[in-house]
Amino acid sequence: MNLKKLPKKLVLQGGTILDPLSGSSKKGNVVIERNKIKSVGSTGGAKGETKIDCSGLVITHGFCDVHVHFREPGREDKETLQTGSRAALAGGFTRVCVMPNTLPPLDAPESIRFIVEKAEECPVHIHPIGAVTKGQKGQELTEIQGIISEGAVALSDDGLPISDAQVMRLALEYTSMFDKPVINHAEDECLRNNGLMHEGEISTRLGLAGNPSLAEAIMIQRDLELANMIQAKLHVPHVSSAGGAANIRRMKKLNPNITAEVTPHHLFFNDQALLEYNTNFKVAPPIRTEDDRKELIKAVKDGTFDCIATDHAPHTIEEKEATFESAPFGMIGLESCFGAVNKILDMPLKELLKLLTVNPRRVMGFEEDLFKVGCAAELTILDPDQEWIYKDQNIYSKSRNTPFIGEKLKGKVHYTISKGTVADLN
Repeated sequence: MNLKKLPKKLVLQGGTILDPLSGSSKKGNVVIERNKIKSVGSTGGAKGETKIDCSGLVITHGFCDVHVHFREPGREDKETLQTGSRAALAGGFTRVCVMPNTLPPLDAPESIRFIVEKAEECPVHIHPIGAVTKGQKGQELTEIQGIISEGAVALSDDGLPISDAQVMRLALEYTSMFDKPVINHAEDECLRNNGLMHEGEISTRLGLAGNPSLAEAIMIQRDLELANMIQAKLHVPHVSSAGGAANIRRMKKLNPNITAEVTPHHLFFNDQALLEYNTNFKVAPPIRTEDDRKELIKAVKDGTFDCIATDHAPHTIEEKEATFESAPFGMIGLESCFGAVNKILDMPLKELLKLLTVNPRRVMGFEEDLFKVGCAAELTILDPDQEWIYKDQNIYSKSRNTPFIGEKLKGKVHYTISKGTVADLN
């Protein structure tokens, strides 16, 4: 990656300008002056201006990921805000939301302020998500007002389900006062019963403890009912099961404040992939059956899922090279995201891009019109038809825990423009 400061005036020349907000598509130039959009769709340009030849490429909004783990503070050996930012740029992401399960967790106004201040020097926009409960212990609510006032865009105990329904109810009631979503890791811990992978034929063959899909579907339904009672904002993360998707589809008709996400790895793989005991496939919630995978794809296409989020979760090589029982849950996913979902989802490009741009921004209340004149430049330039093999050199994260290495993907990001910088990925 060649990361440079944006010139005073930059012309993105001759590309297909695809606006996922309006759905329009046209050939032309995008002119950026002093880091702001000056014009979109023009065909002219003075000599001597710095140009990027975008012929054959698509110019669109910068991607937004509402669910990443950058591990800072506490586990900078896995990822930092800076290395996570480079991984984001490599994937076409200009804006990300970092989860609070750090060491210590982001459960106080001071810790939110730490992320906000440190993120200022990063080349992508980083928004902290605050913890719902103190220490993420699921018992006592954090200073929600203080956390939000310092810049938290949502509340979550991600990785640790809020098992107490009354605590979840109070969290939804408090955050609804500030128009922010609550994000609960949807698994019934008792039913999950320390499962290592999806409970089914493959887990039986491998002799690994199983985690049934019902553990997710039950918790999702509980949260949906609570959110409906309060008419609060609930965002359901990393849905993995057909049952979970069906519950969301049904309850969305009753509460317009419900949103949900799905990950590239749950769309791309099924539990057959775990037959080799590859710990890079060990994620929470687990990768499930082919039937579940097909239902998730159907739910993307019918609008049940609002957005795609990577759940980028870095771990060290030493941790992931442990036994399947001992290895931590999670895989990285920013760099491979677009190539994976563009390959697996047979849908129009403008609809796919909505899932990565307009919709996640809407979930978090960010600016949606990135082609508006005067808007700070957050753009991604990509080739949707380019086929490529995902290799180790495509990884800019500090960690390497991904099963996508060696996979043939379709659609590649060539440039990402964010916060006054341009990342050249050619």
